[in-house]
Amino acid sequence: MAEPRGWIGVDLDGTLAVYDGWKGLTHIGAPVPAMVDRIKAWLADGWEVRIFTARVSAGSDDFGYTANNFKVFLRLWLDDAGLPDLKATNVKDFQMVELWDDRAVTVEPNTGRQLAPSNINRGIA
Repeated sequence: MAEPRGWIGVDLDGTLAVYDGWKGLTHIGAPVPAMVDRIKAWLADGWEVRIFTARVSAGSDDFGYTANNFKVFLRLWLDDAGLPDLKATNVKDFQMVELWDDRAVTVEPNTGRQLAPSNINRGIA
């Protein structure tokens, strides 16, 4: 039996879907074609891909929608984007091998050395 490969996390807003401002839990922007193609390639290679989003942790928004409502809208959005029903989570675990996110800043392991630019300048090298 093959060893489990783990999973790849893909942020929703700004990474997999165009983010044009908060419009409620159930508004998801247009798919980003390069990320859709990347996910399809990972799936074809046998990887598990999960949508990584804070939306699944939300109570309810100004319109009364909950995280459970969001999951239904996400399922429809994924289908329209040509993707299967991927698991959605807001939690990292030991099986996550990568996280693709427009807000993450890469840090060299065990050193704290920043390897990618930050949107926040705190004067710390």
